Amino acid sequence: MDWDNLRIFLELTRSQGLVDAAKKLGIDHSTVSRRMKRFEEQVGSQLFDRNNHGYKLTADGYRLVEYAEKIESTVYAAAEELGGHNSKLSGQVRLGATEGFGTFVLAPHIAHFCARNPHITVDMLPMPRFVNLSKHEADISVSIERPLSGNYVVTKLSDYVLKLYATRDYLVSHAPIDSLADLERHNFIGYIDDLVFSEELRYKDTVAPDAFRAFRSTSVVAQYTAACSGNALAILPCFLAQQSEQLVPVLERDIAITRTFWLVASSEQRHVARVSALWRYLRECVEMNRDYLMGNSRQMQWLP
Repeated sequence: MDWDNLRIFLELTRSQGLVDAAKKLGIDHSTVSRRMKRFEEQVGSQLFDRNNHGYKLTADGYRLVEYAEKIESTVYAAAEELGGHNSKLSGQVRLGATEGFGTFVLAPHIAHFCARNPHITVDMLPMPRFVNLSKHEADISVSIERPLSGNYVVTKLSDYVLKLYATRDYLVSHAPIDSLADLERHNFIGYIDDLVFSEELRYKDTVAPDAFRAFRSTSVVAQYTAACSGNALAILPCFLAQQSEQLVPVLERDIAITRTFWLVASSEQRHVARVSALWRYLRECVEMNRDYLMGNSRQMQWLP
């Protein structure tokens, strides 16, 4: 198979459509269409169903994606190795992370890392979804789920705790909360059920399953800012809620939910020098801030 055709094939599977793929590849969309027809003839199988809504992978197309991504990873690894970039503390590293942790904890530490390593550029992707390493969206990702398959290096980064929060003004102006049963009389802020990207985020149903959710969002940062307005309760990571002086824990002895962050990289990328440098730095920063992530300290610690 022609690697260039495989590259076009992969981009078409990852893009919104023919025109989007062509733009990313820097070629004309008619060229993409023509190359894919020729590629299907070479493979001897139909890889896409074409309709008014665009290109949709067939069963054979899905099977080819798995092989093509392995080839892609090998090609990128060979380019790094032969180009001598593996051993140099220079170049670009892309880091994907959950939105709240990436924005409020990792970002300030990454700024310190960049100051220490002036020849390394870090692209940060704090997102309210999983970052796909197999599609090369990032070199390293921080995930709330451990990958169960794939050619990855995975390590536990840290546990973190979520608690129920409200503003002081809210607690003064609303019905008292002395037990879990009292929560049913209060409005909550939470995730949109059918858009939750991980089962690890469905914690509200174990705390107050019958309480009304007045505001819902796919973004934990949006939930945090809504909670700060003082009109409802929210279950938030301690490291996020601690950004506000107004938010205080509610029923702290009864509600303390523990989740885990995992550090993940592809096996090919893990030992590239710049990736390894960031990997080690993240582990050191997070280890130093375990009390902060567990809600036992309001002060973030910094590496010297």
